[in-house]
Amino acid sequence: MEDWVTIKNLRAKNPNMSLRQISKLLGVSHNTVKQALVRDSPPEYKREGKVSDKIVPFEKDIYKMVDDGKFIGSRIYNEIKSKGYTGSKTTFYYHYQKIKKINIKSFTPYETSPGEQGQFDWSPYTVNIGGIITKIYLYSYVHGFSRYQVLEVSLSENQTAVFEALENSMIESGGVCSRIQTDNAKVFVKNASKNNFQWNKHYLNFCGHYGFTPSRSFPRHPWSKGKVEKPFYYVENHFIKGGEFESFEDLHKKLKKFQQEYNQRTHSVVKTEPYKLFEKEKSSLLPLPQYRYVGIKEEIRKSSYDCLISYNGSKYSVPWQYAGKHLWVKVSKGYYLEVYSQANKLAARHKISLKKGSVIIEQSHYRGNNQRGGNFNRLKEIFLESFPDNELFIEKLRAQKRINANYQLSQIIELAKLYRKEDFIEAINKSLLYNVFNFSFMAGYLEKSFKHTFELQKIEISKEYQKINIRRNLSYYRVENNINE
Repeated sequence: MEDWVTIKNLRAKNPNMSLRQISKLLGVSHNTVKQALVRDSPPEYKREGKVSDKIVPFEKDIYKMVDDGKFIGSRIYNEIKSKGYTGSKTTFYYHYQKIKKINIKSFTPYETSPGEQGQFDWSPYTVNIGGIITKIYLYSYVHGFSRYQVLEVSLSENQTAVFEALENSMIESGGVCSRIQTDNAKVFVKNASKNNFQWNKHYLNFCGHYGFTPSRSFPRHPWSKGKVEKPFYYVENHFIKGGEFESFEDLHKKLKKFQQEYNQRTHSVVKTEPYKLFEKEKSSLLPLPQYRYVGIKEEIRKSSYDCLISYNGSKYSVPWQYAGKHLWVKVSKGYYLEVYSQANKLAARHKISLKKGSVIIEQSHYRGNNQRGGNFNRLKEIFLESFPDNELFIEKLRAQKRINANYQLSQIIELAKLYRKEDFIEAINKSLLYNVFNFSFMAGYLEKSFKHTFELQKIEISKEYQKINIRRNLSYYRVENNINE
């Protein structure tokens, strides 16, 4: 039809142009030009035949899904097949195309060798999670050779979330492609112009950590990463549309199940299941580094001696081993708060509280405290032996620190050994005055106001040693120790 329109327009604008000239210009035969000029309407393919009896019972369902659900053909075919359709795919698509015209732009596919290229992108959607319409971000990572796809989901699309999704995809794949193709989003590209192009320096750090070469699609050239954009169309129509999920965890679980089914279907281009080709591709992937990437968006927090860290107006518990230590905090999938030790080991993971001022506690984080601190009544006896008449301090501490009172009191008893008794009693009185009963407050007050007893002892010892003459004559080293001159 496009040839017919072009031929008609050329002849209308250039009446003296010969059939041979038009034929040469368009790269079509002389007869094609001749037939087009004598036609008053464009050529149209007409298929003869009656409607199949097998499709008739499902015509209403097809119309409804096309008009209301906006589902694609393959999704509609699966739906009517589950309802009892036994006809062929050819029969179905013939009638489907009568209902919905499909205009497909085609491009020559660019094939890559095993492990050569991965393509990464993401797309926003809204889904029903627990009865609430929620905006999510679906991340897709496709291996160019095998078409094996890894899907991730998050409630965020900031740099941390994007890097995490790509990182998780590579870890799940068991290796890294030599080159990864992305678009020109700011998390990847600082300046997308052709003449002044610049990568985002944090993305380059990420690339260096995992050892792959970054590459990008030019603006307004979506087909250059069609291997990752086309699957979004399939995922949207076969998973997202009409889907309802009980929770974020349920969404993630079902997405991974869908990913498995997607990779087990026969791919229309490679003509086999992606997971089979991926088995061959695995050996060509670059090895993963020993540790995960620690980027700029990870923040440092110091855990209190209550085993709590603060984040976004709420407090979250960490295991007692990390009390008083500096830790990395990182938001995962926009839904979880992950806490890492300085050795990059995951220490704790919590769901982020939507309500500020919350205290999120996992009881197992304090089990070690109870063993370490011992029985509270016994600790109380030890404390009162040194500081009688301070039972009010003990009771208030126990009321304020219900979860880890044992640990707090054991640390306070150890702290008392470092200061003079009268100085420590002063710290007790300050705690009662300000109604603050924890180890960190008392340690801070004492350190600021008084000196440790062991510092005083060091001063006295150093004065004694100042009276001793430790000088020796150089002849001692020459003779007795056989030192050459």
